[in-house]
Amino acid sequence: MTEPIREGGLCFVRRTAAFVLMLLCQSFLMSAQSQPAQNGPITPLGASQQPEPQKPAQITPPAGSAAPVDSSTYKVGPGDILNIDVWHEPQFTGVYTVHSDGKITLKLVGELDAGDKTPNQIQDIVKAALVKYVLNPLVTVTVQEVISKKYYLDGLANRPGEYALVTPTTVFEAISRAGGLQEFANTRKIYVLRGSKRIPFNYKEVIHGKHMEQNIKLEPGDHIVVP
Repeated sequence: MTEPIREGGLCFVRRTAAFVLMLLCQSFLMSAQSQPAQNGPITPLGASQQPEPQKPAQITPPAGSAAPVDSSTYKVGPGDILNIDVWHEPQFTGVYTVHSDGKITLKLVGELDAGDKTPNQIQDIVKAALVKYVLNPLVTVTVQEVISKKYYLDGLANRPGEYALVTPTTVFEAISRAGGLQEFANTRKIYVLRGSKRIPFNYKEVIHGKHMEQNIKLEPGDHIVVP
């Protein structure tokens, strides 16, 4: 009677050990699956854990960058500031202001004509003046700031003041650039003061496409008056 009891007890122990071993194996497998492999795919983060997207870096324009003028058509005038760059020649490179007589004074060279000339024409003038100092000079001339050509917005515009006349600009464009008109502006009685001449401008008509001939191009020194 004792032998069957021992054999049954041994079977029970073996079954228990096998069951425990199976549980340990399952626990190990579950633990391994919960840990991401070093070189395997990474479980995606939840929405609240997603990293914020990188904002593109803001590029700050360099100091002294050129004004937006057309170098082949814009005519330089007194007060305009020019940036003259002579490649590999720092003694000639620099910022120059156009004098009231339309001339600039170039280092080591002297006075050169610039008034009423385009930047491209001034490049040729500077290059011709430098041939006695530099072998085949490479010259670039840009307008850094427009001073000579301005128009003015007076009265009930949203942003009255002076504006550089860099490109051809109509009265309507000038008003738009100034943020439009204030609430109580008399839109039918606007006028352009050009010297002693008053040129009427009816904003209401132009905005509806009527009598567009009054939407004239501005000239340097014009005052747009908004009563």
